[in-house]
Amino acid sequence: MTDSEIQTAREDLAAAFRWSARLNMHEAVSNHFSFAINDDGTQFLVNPAGIHFSRVKASDLVVVDLDQSLPAPAQGGPDPTAAAIHGAMHRNNPQARCVIHLHPKYVTALSTLENPTILPIDQNTARFYNRVSYDIDFGGMGLGDEAERLSAQLGNRSIVLMGAHGAMTVGQRVADAFDDFYYLERAAETLMTAYASGQKLRVLSHDVAETTAQQWAEYGFDLRGAHLSEIKSILDVEEPEFRH
Repeated sequence: MTDSEIQTAREDLAAAFRWSARLNMHEAVSNHFSFAINDDGTQFLVNPAGIHFSRVKASDLVVVDLDQSLPAPAQGGPDPTAAAIHGAMHRNNPQARCVIHLHPKYVTALSTLENPTILPIDQNTARFYNRVSYDIDFGGMGLGDEAERLSAQLGNRSIVLMGAHGAMTVGQRVADAFDDFYYLERAAETLMTAYASGQKLRVLSHDVAETTAQQWAEYGFDLRGAHLSEIKSILDVEEPEFRH
């Protein structure tokens, strides 16, 4: 990647961090986003440990090189689980240029259910019909073998719902992974709210759900790119330091 492309990735990530905080999708100073800056995924940008999402700037992001030793979190390095999980995801999944990992309220609640399948009950939930990998074999914090197992769970998809944990979305752009997570949390909120009503769900048919998912994928406008572009435009006015 060129220096200009890397700077754009830094700014896109910083915007995604700050907007996630505004949406209350963050969790203290945990969770992490990353972006691979070489083709084999051994080098990637990631947030350093201990910085609140609402304060992340483009220049705060650190470069992890999996062929070199990592700086400790206290010296500005990443959270150990970030290096492990994201390193494995980038190395093992070519579609995972960007990786976003969060534990937001509704996605995490859904991940605790015996059956966490996102049932297609509206157009947002149908977006994810047969397009999510469901991991129900939680093995503790994402270190070592657990990180490798999670990376294998993705397969050819772009979303992993991580049982008893949260979720991870991946994409070729920050805009892709962020938009998927935004709608994933909205879908989980709708489904969990419907479950809470105690009434029987009216689930869309296979044909309707699949058609809707395809319509999302083939939409004749770059909704994902526009979403992040508008976020950056708002931040340019309200928090312009995010680009620095």
